[in-house]
Amino acid sequence: MLEQQRDYVLRTVEERGIRLVRLWFTDVLGNLKSFAISPAELENALSDGMSFDGSSIDGYGRVQESDVLALPDPNTFEVLPWVDSKSAEARVFCDIAQLDGSPFEGDPRQVLKRNLKAAQSRGFAFYIAPDIEYFYFAPGSTGAAPVPLDQGGFFDLTTTDITSSLRKETIRTLETMSIPVEYSFHEDSPSQHEIDLRHTDALTMADSVMTFRFVVKEIAAMRNVHATFMPKPMEGVQGSGMHLHLSLFKGDTNAFHSSEDPYNLSPVAKSFIAGILRHAAEITAVTNQTVNSYKRLVPGYEAPVHVSWARNNRSGLIRVPVPKRGSELATRIELRSPDPACNPYLAFSVILAAGLRGVDEGYELPLEADANLFEMGDAALAKLGVDQLPQSLNDALRVMESSPLVAEALGEHIFEWFLRNKRAEWRRYKTHVSQFELDSYLRSL
Repeated sequence: MLEQQRDYVLRTVEERGIRLVRLWFTDVLGNLKSFAISPAELENALSDGMSFDGSSIDGYGRVQESDVLALPDPNTFEVLPWVDSKSAEARVFCDIAQLDGSPFEGDPRQVLKRNLKAAQSRGFAFYIAPDIEYFYFAPGSTGAAPVPLDQGGFFDLTTTDITSSLRKETIRTLETMSIPVEYSFHEDSPSQHEIDLRHTDALTMADSVMTFRFVVKEIAAMRNVHATFMPKPMEGVQGSGMHLHLSLFKGDTNAFHSSEDPYNLSPVAKSFIAGILRHAAEITAVTNQTVNSYKRLVPGYEAPVHVSWARNNRSGLIRVPVPKRGSELATRIELRSPDPACNPYLAFSVILAAGLRGVDEGYELPLEADANLFEMGDAALAKLGVDQLPQSLNDALRVMESSPLVAEALGEHIFEWFLRNKRAEWRRYKTHVSQFELDSYLRSL
């Protein structure tokens, strides 16, 4: 099968007149990286990889151990649809390896593949469908107060403005690149939009999320618009999340479904939920990796704050949606805390590791918290045994650094680098004097 896919890639490059093939990968924080090769180099790249200096990529390696290999995954080959046919280009995602071909421990894609193999050894395949929110702003919004392009609200039909046109063009581009879209609509905040991708296996979805973020920004830039996945770019309105619909399958069977349970949840599903709940604080620094992420995780804006689960209760961390027409295949859970600024390869890895720990050790599912938790006081929440997610990046890093589960899921290389990088970010933030402080204290103190 792999050989057939390689032949297809080489044939397509020749038939379509591809001039450049862009090799895509990410650094530890999920920033997309790329270098281009000519079609003449592609066959060699598919067979032996392309070497490059890894010391120039954040989190990869030191100068004395710099060279690594980019190994293109032919299953991810796609022609870039916005490039002129006279200078046609394509992209392919790469696994990063040591020069001897062994997986490079600083590569987030290799980290996810390792965690998926752990699930596979238990007979499970991990499927994900993300609901991705983002904002469009007027040009010049970077570094200044962002200027929304519309004042629409949830599900508003804004037929004539530029944002609707941008969203339509983005969807067409995604589907041209073999990324099927399930829903799209205007979100609650001004100039905020959501596009939901159809569920697929976690590795394909991580690649799709990276492509999605690139496409959204690329299409917007072509229209002189700034698109951002910053979790909370404006005060007083909802921020952007990336809700993840999760399920485990055994072959064609949904391992989360049980027709004998009143919630239609199997023992595997219940233990998986319990695993995420128990380790939620430990994985939050990865699923919400910026200082700004914690401006979204506050009460009153539909983002989860409390470590709880329920059916159709959007104030908790995990929601269990009611499947349409009782479909067994549609039984799933929705994790509502991650935001679209995360590295999807690492976020999916720690979420899977937490859930599988619950399955392996038979964690018991806590009682459903079906009340509106935002309206409950601390004493009532404590009585229910409901904890809070970390309230700052600093809090999240403190919990993460003592987590054997996250250390194992990420591997020592990325675990230690991530902590160092994010502690440095927190120190920069802690010493920054904000406009809020100047407005509040400069004249009165």
